Amino acid sequence: RGDMPSVLIQKDDLPAIAGMCKKDLGMDMLHCLFAVDYEDYLEINYVLFSIQNDQKLLLKIHLPAEKPRVSTLEHLWISANWYERETRDLFGVEFDGSSDLSPLLLFDGFEGNPGLRSFPLHDYEEW
Repeated sequence: RGDMPSVLIQKDDLPAIAGMCKKDLGMDMLHCLFAVDYEDYLEINYVLFSIQNDQKLLLKIHLPAEKPRVSTLEHLWISANWYERETRDLFGVEFDGSSDLSPLLLFDGFEGNPGLRSFPLHDYEEW
C-alpha cells in the first residue's frame, strides 16, 4: 500500500489520460483534486482511486500562474465539479467545459484567490 505512484502529464493530455485511467485501470473515483502554488506555476493534482483494486494514482499537471485554465473532468467523475469549484475559488483556475463554476467557498463578489501565495493575508481585521 505504501507510496502512491504519480505521473506528471501535459494539461492537453489530461482528459484522454484520465479517461484511460478510469476505463483501463479501473480508477472509478476521483478521491480529491488539489492545487499547489509554486509562484511561477500552479500544480494541479488529481488523486484517482480504484475501489475494486484498492489502488491510488496521482496525476499532476502544471499550469501558468497567469490565467490558469484546464479542461473539466466532470464528464468522467461528477465529483470533479465541487473540487474544481473549490480550486477556482482558492487559486483562480478556470475549468473549461464545467457545468457550474459558481463560488463554493467564497461569496459572490469576493476579490482575489486566498490560496495563492500572492494573496495579502496580512490585511485582515478581526471582528
